[in-house]
Amino acid sequence: MIRTRFAPSPNGSLHLGHAYSAVVAHDLARAGGGAFLLRIEDIDGTRSRPELAGEFRADLAWLGLEWDGAVVVQSQRLAAYAAAGERLKAMGLLYPCRCTRAEIAAAATAMGPDGPVYPGTCRDRAVDPEGAAWRLDVAKAAALAGPLAWTDALAGVQAATPGIFGDVVLLRKEAPASYHLAATLDDAADGITLVTRGADLFAATHVHRLLQALLGLPVPAWHHHGLLVESDGRKLAKRRGSALAGFGLADRRRAGEDGRALATALRAHRFPAGISLAERLDGCP
Repeated sequence: MIRTRFAPSPNGSLHLGHAYSAVVAHDLARAGGGAFLLRIEDIDGTRSRPELAGEFRADLAWLGLEWDGAVVVQSQRLAAYAAAGERLKAMGLLYPCRCTRAEIAAAATAMGPDGPVYPGTCRDRAVDPEGAAWRLDVAKAAALAGPLAWTDALAGVQAATPGIFGDVVLLRKEAPASYHLAATLDDAADGITLVTRGADLFAATHVHRLLQALLGLPVPAWHHHGLLVESDGRKLAKRRGSALAGFGLADRRRAGEDGRALATALRAHRFPAGISLAERLDGCP
């Protein structure tokens, strides 16, 4: 049975891009006679606003999307993230790092999906672990795991190449876990069989597949859908001041707009003026 999920972070209101993602995940689950889960990814430090979780539930109901079971809250799983981190440390795969973003940018010699690739500065250094971030030694981890592959419903079978990110952070200084670790563990705990998310996260799946192998987790399939973008090609993102993203779902709902009609329009790829669907972005072939 297909199990999908919609997993927003409560650091800003949902916008049309979120609505499209939720509709895709919901409809894939319903078409396969499966389940659609709602997960609130609320461990992003001070940026997380707990009151938005209620808004998210109201937004989905307004769109006519029904989730199955109780809403999962990421902050209730901190012990699981910590246990996975300790397991990876015991395997000799994590090391502490105190490098700043500026230091990494100055020392990097390559660019990856998330920007400058960390050059391994702290990998062989004696670093005080107190308050440090913990990075995955990707080369060592990949050698241990061996060749890996994963399957995207749209792009087909992919050979896992986690090295494109360099040594990613798994345990953050300001949060219990990185997106890579938390999302991978959560999808396993929730029994997700089809990870549905935007094409901007396509490349991240290379890291997630490696973590699944290291931690003995089940391997789902993925469906990386296209993204709603503005006329300049940039995806809707409220945090960068997008005017089109700024009129959020909650605003539309309170203004009396018909949410079910909006969901129907998104399914038919009928978008407001200035917005289109980009099918392939950020590492998706």
